[in-house]
Amino acid sequence: MKVLAINPGSTSTKIAVYENYTCLWKYGIDHLASEIQTFSHVSDQYEYRIEHILKLLKEKGSPLESFDGIVGRGGMLNPLVGGTYLVDQYLVDSLKNATSGEHASNLGGIIAFHLGQRTNVPVYIVDPVSVDEMEPVARLSGFPELARLSQSHALNMKAVARKAARMLGKAYHEVNLIVAHLGGGISVSPHRKGKMIDVNNANNEGPYSVERCGTLPCSQLVKLCYSGKYSEKEMNTKILKEGGLFAYLGTKDAREAEKRMDEGDSYAKLVLEGLCYQVAKEIGAMATVLAGEVDQIVLTGGLAYSEFITQEIIRRVSFISSVTVIPGEEEMEALALGALRVLNGEEQALTYK
Repeated sequence: MKVLAINPGSTSTKIAVYENYTCLWKYGIDHLASEIQTFSHVSDQYEYRIEHILKLLKEKGSPLESFDGIVGRGGMLNPLVGGTYLVDQYLVDSLKNATSGEHASNLGGIIAFHLGQRTNVPVYIVDPVSVDEMEPVARLSGFPELARLSQSHALNMKAVARKAARMLGKAYHEVNLIVAHLGGGISVSPHRKGKMIDVNNANNEGPYSVERCGTLPCSQLVKLCYSGKYSEKEMNTKILKEGGLFAYLGTKDAREAEKRMDEGDSYAKLVLEGLCYQVAKEIGAMATVLAGEVDQIVLTGGLAYSEFITQEIIRRVSFISSVTVIPGEEEMEALALGALRVLNGEEQALTYK
């Protein structure tokens, strides 16, 4: 079975071709910001990006007709359980209309659908950011008007969870794991027998990251919002794009922060330690969700390449369980393998409603 995987970012489109479980090639198409900015809505970009994809496939000698299936990154949808979903017109309309939010990942299903129509092959998305397998008790925030929402790096987290389970000699649905995705945003989730039963919303809860604030003191935040100093848009920008490492150190590059630390900058060291401290604290909290029955803790994402960050977290959480580090993001592989599990009859494709 041969699969085309498509992962759109804000100014790039990642492409990978898999034959069975072997990656034949990967490539990242960079788009000019000036061209992207000409589109009013994210969904309007799909024809523009398809042109680039078809040109690349031709250059690589991989005609569209050679694929048995196409899979795209899942976007902002209504809450759904994890798995591989068949892309139909209803799902595409939901992504185009951005009924659950506008994001570059919405293009994954749209592009894959329109490419699939050209060759009449099945089209899928896998574990979108809106995967919601939280238990009812996990939704309670303490304020009835504000239910806790599940938005996370589900695609990568479920992929590394499956990999960690295999390393333990077990299936994903046989283990209890705590997975921490450490990237531009940070998601920490307890996985119980194949389900993400809780997770901090990576946009507004949990540890601070390289650019996001994470959980903030409520009363102080409310006071700042009503101070007249910032507009609503400015506050959202500060919370989502100008918080964390950037707010403290003026950089979104953890490697630069580490370099400063190594050169003797004690404040940079403190801020990095704070990030690790908060991640470890969140892992500890999620261990209580599993009542301490944790088979493995998994650290993943871009920041997991940092030995300082991983060792600082491990130092604090290794009493809970052993820790496995799977750095980077397994997104392209996760997309391809999700589609292949359905094409090979290992799983049943789900339908979005």
